[in-house]
Amino acid sequence: MNSSAPVPPVSFTHREVLRILSGVLLCMLMAALDQTVLATALPAIAADFNGVPHLSWVITAYLLFSTAATIMLGKLSDLYGRRRLLELSIGVFLLASLACAVSQSMGSLIAARALQGLGGGGLYSMSQASIGDVVSARERGRYQAYITSTYGVASIAGPLIGGFCVEYLSWRWAFWLNLPIGILAFAFCHRGLAKVIVRRQRRPIDFLGAALILPGVTAWMLLAAWGGSEVPWVSLTTFGLAAAGAAFVAAFVIRERLAPEALLPPRLFASQTFRVATILNFFINAITVGTYMLLPVFFQLVIGVDAEFSGAMLIVPLLTQIVASIYAGRRVQQTGRYVWAPRIGFGALIVSAALFGTMTATIPIWRVEGFMMVNALGMGLCQAPLWVAVQNSAELRDMGAVTGSTAFFRALGGAFGAAMLWSVLLAMLDSTVAAEGHAGFGSSLLRGGRVALAALPADVRIFFVPAFGHAFHITFLLAAGLAAIAFGATYFLKEIPLRTSTHAIAKDERSISASSLPE
Repeated sequence: MNSSAPVPPVSFTHREVLRILSGVLLCMLMAALDQTVLATALPAIAADFNGVPHLSWVITAYLLFSTAATIMLGKLSDLYGRRRLLELSIGVFLLASLACAVSQSMGSLIAARALQGLGGGGLYSMSQASIGDVVSARERGRYQAYITSTYGVASIAGPLIGGFCVEYLSWRWAFWLNLPIGILAFAFCHRGLAKVIVRRQRRPIDFLGAALILPGVTAWMLLAAWGGSEVPWVSLTTFGLAAAGAAFVAAFVIRERLAPEALLPPRLFASQTFRVATILNFFINAITVGTYMLLPVFFQLVIGVDAEFSGAMLIVPLLTQIVASIYAGRRVQQTGRYVWAPRIGFGALIVSAALFGTMTATIPIWRVEGFMMVNALGMGLCQAPLWVAVQNSAELRDMGAVTGSTAFFRALGGAFGAAMLWSVLLAMLDSTVAAEGHAGFGSSLLRGGRVALAALPADVRIFFVPAFGHAFHITFLLAAGLAAIAFGATYFLKEIPLRTSTHAIAKDERSISASSLPE
């Protein structure tokens, strides 16, 4: 079959890589900042449009379309080149940002956010695949760490920028800010990726596969978003969403086995490294998203700090994550080994989740910061090496597909982790307070936040704080269990020699045993 995969030149100089990396990092910074800035602006949006009941859809619409876009655009970029799809993604993202900024109703904002999700999914998968085109697997850990660091910077700067916009400007500036960043990113990417040559030849596009995976992903993402909060887990709605998602995904799997040019080529799963790394990518996001969703709630409701202080408590751990990610990337580059990093990383996540399970209302803040730094160390060690492992496991013609599928499974992992841990927290809290004659009151109080808790009589509040603490203990121990499963899976992750070139290599080179790696 004719190939149209990117064919890089013999090599890229460090300066050329940095120029390309500048555009890629700007793309990812724009997408990451959009999410973190918007999170701060959501209350102002709800107040402006009087749309609190539909506020969750501002986030859900983006997630639904970005998750589907990662897998589709990843494969399309293997056919038509990374630069063209990345530039298209930037254009769609900026057009949608403009539509969000001028929205006059909650409905128009949600529709614009759905369109923005298509662009955001492309930014994520195309940026990762572009790095794979120009940097060998051996060197990629070094540069991948910069990408991980970009998300850490966005996590710190986003809430500060969002708070400034809401306080002194308008929530609409959360979207206006994307325009200058996007224009600069477009210029860097257009110039930098021009050197990556693409042989464009006619190949079939799997439209049927796309038509099957979209409703399947949508059903499962809605199940994760609504289950336990909007609708009970035991209900016809949840069963229907689960069944519909399973049916469409099963049909998609059958289609991919038959399609001449599959969106998710079955040959990817022939690699044990790809299979195990995909599982680990799913778990790292499930643990990360779920834990970082729970921690601020614990800080505010159990320890009793305000939202601003709870956000500030994340700064030092995020810096720890950045340093750990950079260290892991450089060690992978120097040694060619990557399995050690996720193994230590998931071990640290087990320890940190178990430590979180010991926290009480009277715990000193400095000790909590220490627990969070252990958690951040684990996340930093896992992120970059897992990207390196999964991209190194695939043929270069599948770089876009493997990158898009990894982003896809990470997104599913995040949705799964957030939904499961939140549901367990609600169930444990309701169970605890029901035993004291307050059935159903715990979850409603949790959703009401510090304001609802402060409004309770002092004698009742004294009872609820320990109840919150117990529910969080169980939930954090569940997160430790997820990390333990992932830790066990790291022993099935094979150490494949990292490519030292961005060109296709002979099959016998791919079969070199791990024993040839430097000690």
